[in-house]
Amino acid sequence: MSKLDDLINELCPAGVEWKRLGEIATDIYRGSGIKRDEITQEGIPCVRYGEIYTTYGIWFDECISHTILENVASPKYFEHGDILFAITGESVEDIAKSTAYVGNDKCLAGGDIVVMKHKQNPKYLSYALSTVDAIKQKGKGKVKSKVVHSSVPAIKDIQIPVPPLEIQCEIVRILDNFTELTAELTAELTARKKQYEYYRDSLLTPPFGVKKQADLFAANAAHEEMRKSLDLSKSVCEYKRLGEIADIAVGSKPKELFEKVANYEYINAGTINSGYVNEFNCSGDTVTTPSRGQGGIGFVGYQKDNFWLGPLCYKIKSNKENILTKYLYYYLQNFNNLILALKKEGGVPAVNRADLVNINISVPPLDVQERIVKVLDNFDAICSDLKIGLPAEIEARKKQYEYYRDLLLRFEPIGTVLATHTHTHTR
Repeated sequence: MSKLDDLINELCPAGVEWKRLGEIATDIYRGSGIKRDEITQEGIPCVRYGEIYTTYGIWFDECISHTILENVASPKYFEHGDILFAITGESVEDIAKSTAYVGNDKCLAGGDIVVMKHKQNPKYLSYALSTVDAIKQKGKGKVKSKVVHSSVPAIKDIQIPVPPLEIQCEIVRILDNFTELTAELTAELTARKKQYEYYRDSLLTPPFGVKKQADLFAANAAHEEMRKSLDLSKSVCEYKRLGEIADIAVGSKPKELFEKVANYEYINAGTINSGYVNEFNCSGDTVTTPSRGQGGIGFVGYQKDNFWLGPLCYKIKSNKENILTKYLYYYLQNFNNLILALKKEGGVPAVNRADLVNINISVPPLDVQERIVKVLDNFDAICSDLKIGLPAEIEARKKQYEYYRDLLLRFEPIGTVLATHTHTHTR
């Protein structure tokens, strides 16, 4: 029997009391607005509500933003142990996302944040508020629209199990181990991505394969064979205008567009799908990049399968037998500054085809292109493919964590006969 089972049997054999957050809170209040342009490099640590969605997880101990007191008309503070809720969001599923502050500074809470003070384990509350059951309660009665709102009364009404503090601490210890392992894997994946970018830059910078070649392999003798296969320093390359070696064109609007998965993807944002269609107007093995739009100019995507090319997107496809489209993809991805330099500012940023065709591409022999693509494909799979490598392991760990989080927090209400309770919480 685990330590947690022992504690449950000792401290709450008849069940665990479920309480509304309004019963747990010693104080609960809204923050005060802090605008984006009021954020400073130094000053009082603060949190704006959007950061709860994008930056902070179950808990955090340091604020990424600061402001000065003069910017806040009616300052509202939070301190160690407080729970923060974002009560404005873009979806019902994410509304009222919460995080626990476990740092030691006295910080300012921005507008559309609810601060809850309490006497429980802050990490336990945050874990309990991230379960499937809690998320359903947060979204109850909310209407899906461009902006979704919650409120202090709605937060107060959420119910969670509140076991004795000793049990809360043991659950936190178990779940922290899961999140720590996931964090380690994520850090390793980040390092792999940097390594991939380094390889890509080295392999695509003429003379090919020379850039810091020794540094890439010196520490690992097992890479000797790969080093030899990528010794491309003697490869002769020539520069070609993109318009000479590739077909470049924009697409058109489809007759019918679906949100749910259909036969083909609709690519209009340049790199990712913007919906689905039942027909295609462009074959696979094609590079795509936005022709106009906010934020996407310079980014490139690679479409392996047939798809529908939209009117705001260029296709770039090799028209030479000795030039691989996939090589062009990696080259333009690595040197996206070549496309960015062509961007025309104005009402809507755009890149003209007349400029795009004049980008110079360094083109090595076909066999060199093939070797470069093979190496970068392998790295890309390790860094991005959810079916293999680190992404797959991280995804598996996240699912395992979510499963055990909800299992650990699935307490029967007090007074319920718990004949199978020990089995439920066996670790």
